[in-house]
Amino acid sequence: MPGINGYLVRSGTLRKRLTFQARTQEQDSLGQQENVWADVFTCWGEIAPLSGRELLAAAAVQAALTHTVTVRYRPELANPRAVAAMRIRYGARVFNIHASMNEDERNRFVTLSVEEGLNNG
Repeated sequence: MPGINGYLVRSGTLRKRLTFQARTQEQDSLGQQENVWADVFTCWGEIAPLSGRELLAAAAVQAALTHTVTVRYRPELANPRAVAAMRIRYGARVFNIHASMNEDERNRFVTLSVEEGLNNG
């Protein structure tokens, strides 16, 4: 039975509580529309670091870390374009989603390519 990246999924592998958020508009106290991040759903997942880099942006050195995040399939993750517009919160950490892949197109697991550290909001 394939699981995460072709391996069996053992109990406890998906042990981080992740909150997926989407950008939405709300009215502020002055009646103006403002973009805010709203929680879409929370689920268990795995975060695996891939690489890190530093770059010069806005006249400052910034670090960016890339990871893969694996979660169980959910209907909210069916549209890759909608998923790429979301972000993931894990405690105080924020991950921007770049791409999503439905493992083997069997609606069991979704692997997400994410980046932490640059534009979190």
